[in-house]
Amino acid sequence: MSEPVVRLRALRSVTLRSTACADAGEFYREVWGLRQVEQDTGAVWLRGTSSEHHVLQLQQAERNALGKVAFAVATPREIDEAASRLVAQGIPLVTEPGKLDQVGGGYGLRFADPEGRLIELSADVFAVTPDDPDGHPAVPRKLAHVVLNTADIDAACEFYTRVLGMRISDWSEHQMAFLRCNADHHVIAFNQAPFASVNHVAYEMASIDHFMRGIGRLRHNGISPLWGPGRHGPGSNTFGYFADPAGLVCEYTSEVEQVVEDAWLCRVWRRTPELSDLWGTAGPPSKDVRTHMAGVPDPGYTAWWRG
Repeated sequence: MSEPVVRLRALRSVTLRSTACADAGEFYREVWGLRQVEQDTGAVWLRGTSSEHHVLQLQQAERNALGKVAFAVATPREIDEAASRLVAQGIPLVTEPGKLDQVGGGYGLRFADPEGRLIELSADVFAVTPDDPDGHPAVPRKLAHVVLNTADIDAACEFYTRVLGMRISDWSEHQMAFLRCNADHHVIAFNQAPFASVNHVAYEMASIDHFMRGIGRLRHNGISPLWGPGRHGPGSNTFGYFADPAGLVCEYTSEVEQVVEDAWLCRVWRRTPELSDLWGTAGPPSKDVRTHMAGVPDPGYTAWWRG
């Protein structure tokens, strides 16, 4: 079995292609609690309260889709080594290693996974001054995880574990797999579905109090959760799911379980209401939330990428 091409340090950011970029940008800025750091024609970049330059980029598009998922790597040298290993494994590069001509800068490369999702590995991205670490405002701290629908969950897990060195923390029967690259229980999860698409994107709140006050702020703005609040079994994280103006699902979460590598045992959770919500406050997911999470078929980066 080949070695992973790189050691991932963290989930850095996600780019979403949105049918309502301007309205969604306003939602994430004015209601969700992210701070805008840059704007261009048909694009906006937003950050949380951590030192990460941005956690979300929105791009105007004709259909909702994943733009890319970016992971943090320690050094430019590791980026160069990852490029050689990817090519050696027959995985073509979409962008050769080098300085990234994008908001936030950095040094990195890009390639695609088997279902055409664009993956970015980056180092030396511009840091920003963190906000109050105690986070008195009820706003997101960082990107917590991205859940992706896949037509082949076994192939997706094999690629992300073999190529990127991620570890499977838990399964929800054979329907969902939760993958980590650091102590967080999961930064990526895959959900078995008829086609590849974005399921949802989760943002970490500093505490359960911030989590609940964030939900309260959305309710004050006339926006009710699609599902939640509750606490999941796998990952033990709190959840409150909402839909943005384009219909993409966003989640507030907190208190994600921390993994001790040498002591962790992967579990298989049954898909029952009492395990999907340990509190019993949210009930089973409704048809409406399932429809939003199903999304629309995503043909992959080749349908829009221009380099």
